[in-house]
Amino acid sequence: MKIYNSLTRRKEEFVPLEEGKVKMYACGITVSGEAHVGHGFQAILYDIFRKFLEKQGYRVTYARNYTDVDDKIIAKSRETGIPADKYAEMMIEKIDGVMRELDVDEPTVWLKATENIGNIIAFIEELIRKGHAYPAPNGDVYFDVDSFPAYGQLSGRDKEDMLDGVRVENDESKKNAYDFALWKAAKEGEISWDSPWGKGRPGWHIECSAMNRVAFGDQIDIHGGGRDLIFPHHENEIAQTEALTGKRFAKYWTHNGLIKVNGQKMSKSLGNSLLLEDLLAKYSNEAIKFALLSSGYRGDVNITDDLFPNAEAHLVRFYTLIKEAEEKFPEEKGLCPGIDKKFDAAMSDDFNTALALSDLFGYFKDVSKFLGENDPASRKMTNQIRATYSLLGLFKKDAKEYLDKYAPKEAEVPAEVKALAEERWAARLAKDWAKSDELREKLKELGYAVKDSKEGYVLSKI
Repeated sequence: MKIYNSLTRRKEEFVPLEEGKVKMYACGITVSGEAHVGHGFQAILYDIFRKFLEKQGYRVTYARNYTDVDDKIIAKSRETGIPADKYAEMMIEKIDGVMRELDVDEPTVWLKATENIGNIIAFIEELIRKGHAYPAPNGDVYFDVDSFPAYGQLSGRDKEDMLDGVRVENDESKKNAYDFALWKAAKEGEISWDSPWGKGRPGWHIECSAMNRVAFGDQIDIHGGGRDLIFPHHENEIAQTEALTGKRFAKYWTHNGLIKVNGQKMSKSLGNSLLLEDLLAKYSNEAIKFALLSSGYRGDVNITDDLFPNAEAHLVRFYTLIKEAEEKFPEEKGLCPGIDKKFDAAMSDDFNTALALSDLFGYFKDVSKFLGENDPASRKMTNQIRATYSLLGLFKKDAKEYLDKYAPKEAEVPAEVKALAEERWAARLAKDWAKSDELREKLKELGYAVKDSKEGYVLSKI
C-alpha cells in the first residue's frame, strides 16, 4: 500500500510505526460557522482512509479535533451576544448533526481545545524551558522560529517568504516578525483561562500539537487536513512538536485538495460557500460523496452547476439496475470477489477513489448485459458492489426507497424539457455534436442536467 507524503513529496510504501496499528489525526473544524462542503469533503476522506486501513487489517485509532476557541468564535460571540463557550457548544451540536446526515462515522477520539487547556499550558512551559519559546511583556507567548532550523521543511518556504499571507500581530513583542503565538493574552471581555503568563487562551497551532501528544504520545503515523493547512498551521505543528520531543512528529503527511465553485476558490468573501445543510436538502448523501470522490483526493474539486445533478443521475441509473437484479434474483447470495480485489488495488495506490468509481461504469454495463440474458451473475455483481463500495458510503440504501426519493418523476419533467432532451438524443445518435452541445446548454438554462449512456439518457434537476 502506498501513500503520497506531502513532507517528502512522493508516494511511499505505508509502514506504520508499530506493526498492525495506525495512529491517525486529522484537523477538524473551527466552529465559528456552519459546516460547508469543504468540511464535508475532508471528513468523508479521513473516514474512508480509516475504514480502508481497517479493511487491510490495521487497528486504527483515529483522532479528530474541534477548534472551539479562537478569534473568529470570539467575534461571533460578540456579534450574537452568546458567550463564546456556549456558541461553540451550539455549533458543534449542529455540525455533528449535519455530519451524521452526511453519513460520516465518529472518529475513535474526539478532541477539543477547551478540554485541554492544562495540557496546552504544560506543552508551552516545556517549550519555554527548552529555549524554543518566550513570553512577551504583554502576556503573549511566542514560538522562536530561529530556534528550530528545520522550519519550512513541509511547505518548502524560507524565512524571506514565510510571512506571505500570514497575519503579523504585536510585532513589537516578538523577537522576529515570523514568530507565532502559542498563548494569547486575553483582551477585555474575551473568554480566558489562568496561566503562568496571566489570563489568556491558546493560539491556534498549539492545540493540535498538545492534543496529539495527549492522544498518541510523541509520534503518529498519519497527520492530515486540507492543503490550505500546510502553511502555516502544519508547519507550525511540526516545529512545536519536534522542538519539544526531538522526534519526527508524523511519518506521513496527507493533504486533500480545496473546493472551487465554477473555477473560483470557495470563500465567504466571494459569497460562493456551499453549506452542507443546503446540499443535503437537494441531493442524497451518496450523490454528494460520489461527486466529491470522483476526483483524486489531492486535487481540487471544481463544483460546477451540474456536478451533483450528474452524480445523482449516475446513482439513479445504478440503483435502477440494482433494483432489477434484486427483484429478478431475490435468493441469489453469490459474490464476485474480483470486484473487491480491483477496488483494493485502486485504494492501495494512495486511496484512489477516482479509479475505484470509474470502474463502476463497466461493472454496471455488465450487470445490464447479464440482466438482458436473465443471468444471475447480475445479482452476484450487485451483491459485491454493495458490499465493496459501502466503504465509500455508496449503495447502502434500499433501491426502491432511493429511486422513489431521487429518481426524476416523469410527470415532473415539463413537455418542453422532454422535447429538447429527445431532440438532443437524436442529434447525438446522428453524431451532430455541435447541435447536441447546444441543446445541452438549453436544457441547463431550463434547470436540467443530462447524462448519457449507451442505453439512453437520464435527466436530473440542477
